[in-house]
Amino acid sequence: MEVLAYYLPQYHPIPENDEWWEPGFTEWTKVTAAEQLFRGHVQPHLPRDLGFYDLRVPELRAAQADLARANGITGFIYWHYWLGGRRLLERPFAEVLASGEPDLPFCLAWANHSWERRWGTKSERGQMLLEQTYPGPEDDQAHYNLLRTAFADPRYLRIGGKPVFYVFSPGELPDPAAFVERWQTLAEEFGGLYLVAMLVRSDYANHVADGFDAAAYGRLPIDEHAFVPRARRLLQRRGILRGPERHPYAEGFPGVPPATLGGTIMPVVTPNWDNTPRRGRDGLVITGATPERFASQLPGAIDLARQAPDGEQTLIIRSWNEWGEGNYLEPDQEFGHGWLNALRQSLDDAGLR
Repeated sequence: MEVLAYYLPQYHPIPENDEWWEPGFTEWTKVTAAEQLFRGHVQPHLPRDLGFYDLRVPELRAAQADLARANGITGFIYWHYWLGGRRLLERPFAEVLASGEPDLPFCLAWANHSWERRWGTKSERGQMLLEQTYPGPEDDQAHYNLLRTAFADPRYLRIGGKPVFYVFSPGELPDPAAFVERWQTLAEEFGGLYLVAMLVRSDYANHVADGFDAAAYGRLPIDEHAFVPRARRLLQRRGILRGPERHPYAEGFPGVPPATLGGTIMPVVTPNWDNTPRRGRDGLVITGATPERFASQLPGAIDLARQAPDGEQTLIIRSWNEWGEGNYLEPDQEFGHGWLNALRQSLDDAGLR
């Protein structure tokens, strides 16, 4: 079984973020400025062993890979940004590709969403920074040509000999079935691609009919049965309650897909979630996240992954280093190696290491 983790390449300055936010802006800018927004709210979440790193440093990328490998992660899923011919945050992965280091398997996930302003004054929020567009077949050709070197790399993850490629929001593609057909034709030199639809948006459930090979599926670990006072729910829904939306962390894996979903499923497990560093009082906090509760998610997810055909079984962790969402496995100052230890022990218990 592959055990993969989404990997955010945001931790270095780029001209666009300098323009949109402030000179030198990175994910750490928001992470370190996060505030406690209600009683018992744990913020800021701060890194420990790896510090406030810069992903342009090869020694840091090697240290991440060593840490991941030692705790059962078999590869990274690097977020890849292509917005109608415009690339963003490409430098860390480009250097991984060019240097041949670290020697940890990887694949790519196309984060096909627009970039919008998620914080600032009320009038600024929702402002379009860079729109995701789909110009047509010529853009697909240019996009594919860009990725050919990655697909050919011996470290690139394959299923059935085909490079694995994830699409964050397939329902936003103008014609998902046509996209699949075009990309499979473009990738004939590799025997085609193994395309995975990430079912993040609930309004898309046609991945099988559209030709995707698998779906990455997993809800946030929200305890739907926990008692939340009716008045608080009502105030949250009406936007009156001052503070982020919050829900208790669920015990046990809540991401079992509906029977109607069909096809090969790659379960996605979320160790923790608090995106208030990015969204402030408009954020979502899953309270009570601990390594122990994260560990309670893993047996059910592993069982679901084992239902896939041999050679396709994949467990996904969301994520390795999304610190701005409070969503990471890397060591932090609160639990140390707790998140990694929980993953490693669960994999050991399941006979996967």
